[in-house]
Amino acid sequence: MRLEEKFKALKKKKENALIGFVTAGYPTAEDTKEIADALIKGGVDILELGLPFSDPIADGVTIQRASENSLRAGMNPDLYFEVAAGIKGVEKVCLTYYNLVLQRGLAEFVQDCESAGIVGLVVPDLPVEEAKPLLRLCEVHETDLIFLVAPTTTEKRMAKILNAASGFIYVVSLLGVTGAREKLSDSISPHIGRIREMESSMDKTIPLAVGFGISKPEHVKAVCEVADGAIVGSAFIRIIEEELVSDRSKDMFRKLKEFARSLKAGTKVV
Repeated sequence: MRLEEKFKALKKKKENALIGFVTAGYPTAEDTKEIADALIKGGVDILELGLPFSDPIADGVTIQRASENSLRAGMNPDLYFEVAAGIKGVEKVCLTYYNLVLQRGLAEFVQDCESAGIVGLVVPDLPVEEAKPLLRLCEVHETDLIFLVAPTTTEKRMAKILNAASGFIYVVSLLGVTGAREKLSDSISPHIGRIREMESSMDKTIPLAVGFGISKPEHVKAVCEVADGAIVGSAFIRIIEEELVSDRSKDMFRKLKEFARSLKAGTKVV
């Protein structure tokens, strides 16, 4: 299912999307499938599977640590696509950095995404102005290239992003990097309003999913009052990290499922 179709199907059920992020290969490649299964059972609608890179400029400390551990454990693009192909029952999105896409070759990378059942691609360090070659290949392989819109994105640039976008817009809720935070940014609602106004002026509608800093069910609920979905990453990885440090790995999958379920409850439209 294409991502926009997924959002439409959820709307019919009076739900918004819960998008969960985990780093492939953390703590191990073998664990990733079980972690993904736990999140799916907990209600995650779309799974962002991170392909780790050595210089993840958009990621906070928690995801950086997970990426470093994954790379040390041997994660690479070949293994990543093998792991991704083994995850079933959810729409999958690859999140990675442009260097890895470029090194593999744009055409091969997008073909590998398609073969692994990945329907979306997020490349945080690829500007929309330089994305045309990758966009063309994504269109051929029916893969959504997902762009980020930050609070600092200018009107001119936002128009370019909306014109090129498919799947959903990754709405960055605040300045800085990813990471679980206690309080949501007060700028989310006006930021969403600014994007909606631009959509209206362009006569284009695309789902908006908010990420960066979302870590609690009440955050998800608040976000879903103004957007079409919430993206949670660091909070999931923190659970994995804490369980490993405490040597309670047997509880890890249960806790991930229960936490995902608590977050999913916040996506229900009342």
